[in-house]
Amino acid sequence: MLTNIPRHVGVIMDGNGRWAQLRGLPRVEGHRKGAERTKELIKAAQEVGVDVLTLYAFSLENWQRPDTEVSTLMELLHLYLTKELKEMIMEGIRFRVIGDREKLPAVIQGIIADIEERTSSNEGLTLVTALSYGGRDEILRAVKKALSEGLNPEDIDEERFETLLDTSGLPAVDLIIRTSGEKRLSNFLLWQGAYAEFYFTETLWPDFTREEFLCAIQDYQRRERRFGGIMSPSES
Repeated sequence: MLTNIPRHVGVIMDGNGRWAQLRGLPRVEGHRKGAERTKELIKAAQEVGVDVLTLYAFSLENWQRPDTEVSTLMELLHLYLTKELKEMIMEGIRFRVIGDREKLPAVIQGIIADIEERTSSNEGLTLVTALSYGGRDEILRAVKKALSEGLNPEDIDEERFETLLDTSGLPAVDLIIRTSGEKRLSNFLLWQGAYAEFYFTETLWPDFTREEFLCAIQDYQRRERRFGGIMSPSES
């Protein structure tokens, strides 16, 4: 039985466009291939016993991309959500979206709300999809929520503040994986990832296999997490 498995894994799925360009294909083909890869990752996370898997699917900054690409991404999202719903329910997956969903097309907002409701009692993997998401924006929205609720400064500590975030009720992120060779957070889970371990790979997202995901888990298992403390003499 596997031990020291990260409870919460976040994935920055980067490199779809470059994958397509390297093959002389339209960028949309990279996104299609990336969507297929996502399903494999979800199954791998279930197999090893991850409790929460958060996928960075569409950032707030992504709205600045060409209209045709954004439109295609929304179509792929619509297709994925409608196609995978039954399987999510059958496999016990609990689905959740974080981000400013009001910016999403109304039809997709409706589908998201329906899936969240229909999977809310599931007890398997919690699949969190970050859509129209930015870490700074999430923190700002949490501050505004605190103000709107009339909270006083003395009423707010870290525990209370976390209840105002999109990820309320979820454990902190233990491991963040980023593909494509970039080594930055790109505004992903800034609060939740304060003590996360990182795994960076040159692999472009459409080529990120189950085997490499397992390598990331194994790499995490070898690390000593001290959360700002020091290793005890017996561990040194």
